[in-house]
Amino acid sequence: MHTVDLLDQALRAAEEFGYRIRQEWLDGTSGACEIKGQKWLFLDLADTPLEQLHIVADVLSREQAERRGKLALPLRQFIENCRAA
Repeated sequence: MHTVDLLDQALRAAEEFGYRIRQEWLDGTSGACEIKGQKWLFLDLADTPLEQLHIVADVLSREQAERRGKLALPLRQFIENCRAA
C-alpha cells in the first residue's frame, strides 16, 4: 500500500479515536497533545507523507490494543513495525 494511502487511513483512524487534526505549516513541530480534554494532532505540512505517517502511527500506537485491533491490517502492521523499531 502506498504511503499516502496509509497516511489517509491513519488520519481517519485518529479522528475515529477522537483526535482533532490540524495540518499546517508549523516550522518543523508536529505532534499530539490534549487541550482542555480534547485530543489534538498537529502535522507540519513541511514533513513528507512518510514522516507524517510515522507521527500518526506513534500516536495511534498509544491507543488501547483493542481499539488498534479494529484498524485495517496494513495500517496495523505499519504501527507494529514502528513500535518494534
